[in-house]
Amino acid sequence: MKVLRLYILYRLPISIALIVLGVLSHLFYDVITAWICYILAFFSLLLYFMVGTMRLVQEAVTEGNVEEAAVYMKQIRFPRLLFKPVRAGYYMLQSNLAMVSDDFETAEKNIRKSLDTKSTIIGDMKGENLLQLGFIQLRKGDHKQARLTLIEAVKSKISDKESLAAAYLQLCSLELQRTQNKVAKEYFRKAKALKPKSEEIVKQIKTMDKQLARIPG
Repeated sequence: MKVLRLYILYRLPISIALIVLGVLSHLFYDVITAWICYILAFFSLLLYFMVGTMRLVQEAVTEGNVEEAAVYMKQIRFPRLLFKPVRAGYYMLQSNLAMVSDDFETAEKNIRKSLDTKSTIIGDMKGENLLQLGFIQLRKGDHKQARLTLIEAVKSKISDKESLAAAYLQLCSLELQRTQNKVAKEYFRKAKALKPKSEEIVKQIKTMDKQLARIPG
């Protein structure tokens, strides 16, 4: 694992070293060794530009190490050259990191870039991207646009049921603000039917259940 981490971190200098070694082999040793070095250098460069350090970024995010994730993100110099699904993930993570520091403008800018990177190779992420955009708009205080974005998000299909439940609960809350009680209760019913396991969402459902019990409609 440490070897892989070092390889990911130093792909560019390793590629350069392989090219130099290939040239020296070509001049002083044999052509076959030289071409092996050239081919290895080519694939290392390809991975450097098309994948970057995203694996290390995702590992750091999974471990909850935001600072380390940000350091690895900065090592990706040319995000537009990333493989499309990787690029979409890159911009989504950039948006997440901006949200942590309450930089909502940067967060929205990056999630829109992720949305613009249309790729269905590893599954359609449109719903998840729209969900994040909706939550960003909520944090910015734009409840009207957030509601429209969240409606579009659930229509675009959100694969993770915990995230989908969170979307329905937020729509429920927004409809209550608009005194659309019947619509709010329908969104709540959908959220509850998903039977989410997340402690936070379960708590929200219990709180919302008590609130809705007192509301007519």
